[in-house]
Amino acid sequence: MNSFKRIFVLLFVFGTILTVYSQNHQDRFEKIDVIHYNFNLVLSDEADEINGIADIEIEFKKDLTNFSLDLVDKQSDNSGMVVLSVLENEKPVSFQQKNNQLSINIGLTQVDEIRTYQIKYKGIPSDGLIISKNKYGERTFFGDNWPDRAKNWLPVVDHPSDKATVTWVVTAPSYYQVIGNGLMTERTNLSDANTLTRWQFDEPIPTKVMVIGVARFAVQNLDEIYNIPVSSWVYPQDKINGFKDYALALPILDFMINHVGTYPFKKLANVQSKTLFGGMENAGNIFYNENSITGNGDNEAVIAHEIAHQWFGDSASELDWHHVWLSEGFATYFENLFYENKYGRDSFIDKLKQDRQKALNYAKQNHSPIIDITENDYFKLLNPNTYEKASWVLHMLRRELGDPLFWKSIKKYYNHYKYSNALSEDFQRDVEIFSSKDLTYFFKQWLYQSGHPKLEVKWNNKIGMLNIEVNQTQKNIFILPLDVKINYKDGNSSIETLQISEKKQSISIPSLNTIVSIELDPNTWLFYELISIKKD
Repeated sequence: MNSFKRIFVLLFVFGTILTVYSQNHQDRFEKIDVIHYNFNLVLSDEADEINGIADIEIEFKKDLTNFSLDLVDKQSDNSGMVVLSVLENEKPVSFQQKNNQLSINIGLTQVDEIRTYQIKYKGIPSDGLIISKNKYGERTFFGDNWPDRAKNWLPVVDHPSDKATVTWVVTAPSYYQVIGNGLMTERTNLSDANTLTRWQFDEPIPTKVMVIGVARFAVQNLDEIYNIPVSSWVYPQDKINGFKDYALALPILDFMINHVGTYPFKKLANVQSKTLFGGMENAGNIFYNENSITGNGDNEAVIAHEIAHQWFGDSASELDWHHVWLSEGFATYFENLFYENKYGRDSFIDKLKQDRQKALNYAKQNHSPIIDITENDYFKLLNPNTYEKASWVLHMLRRELGDPLFWKSIKKYYNHYKYSNALSEDFQRDVEIFSSKDLTYFFKQWLYQSGHPKLEVKWNNKIGMLNIEVNQTQKNIFILPLDVKINYKDGNSSIETLQISEKKQSISIPSLNTIVSIELDPNTWLFYELISIKKD
């Protein structure tokens, strides 16, 4: 996800188009694990109603006689899903739909037992599957599940902690093309009117990135990067500009593979869509807002951000929403790292400074930490804390570890939680084990503690000494390395690193040369706010 997406989300939420309900998934997490979804969907141009058959393979972690899936009930506006039947081994079982839950009554299970359930249903999606017209007036169908909107059109465990493989079998009018997660394994003309398309995805992913897109597309098959096919799917009217813009994905994919590890999926498709957001990191097929195409390469940063998500967010996923920085902070920093690799250090520093200022501005209105367990509106977790400030946490960790150890630690973490889930403490543990460093206070103050260093600095140069007084004016005191650039009268300069750990701290540095000025953080390694810097 990216900044455009977040701005739209806030407008979307505060405009009351969508209400987000907080749910406690821990109880269900301890009971069941979905292994595979097979969604067989029939779409039509005659109506917005969809007809679905979901075959769901479930492993039971406890002895149960009942379990539930997320599925939105029929609403007063006639939207929502109606379940027609539930079968276990082709035999009907009883069920109830209530409070957007499908509760299924079953014979007693055993621990580690695997069963498959077939759910037949129909209805008009109120959200999740966006059925509308694109900017050229053509009808389209686009899945848009983040964060827990899949339940508006699919019976699922709609939480990132439950990852599964998925098969899409979509019957739609023949003039449409269908894009889905994974590889296309079948396309059959059922009649002159309808075509069946099957996509198979063999790696476990959360429902937030499990989608299809159905529209008229122009498709370009680009080069393969390390045997990963890359393609662009755009509206036919935007073919020339769209193919040009989305080709920017090739060097980004190459960068991520070389710096993090093997691409986790079997293809990468970049898709022009009706997603509500600027970019949505659906696994193996990224959806971009339909207005993202200009032909000028304006959205390279968005493409880099979304491709980074394929590793961080899609493959290695946060176990709970409150740890979403493991997805968004990582994608933001790797977007910046790609710019450093392609355009050089100055471009990288410019992006870091912009990100820092954005997060500092946000902090003036909101004093929450990056990991804010008090917030149960998932959309409100998307903010400059979990994006820009979290990216800065990784940047400061890079300084703490040094480049070689930083990159090795990132790779270790990713390989540990590839196709799985992690919490922030899991990331911390991996980095500490690999680096042999105790980073308890680093992660505590930057992730769990609100605020940031606000520094008032006074200095003087007397009797061969540079005297510096650093005052932290914020409530919570930070422990930090503060680089100070000392500019001398003869035109030379030097950098000294001060270890700051107190609210008010005085440090003296021997200096035989006349000092004309000092600068804080000359190489842009610290997330802080400069209140003042004065010479006594």
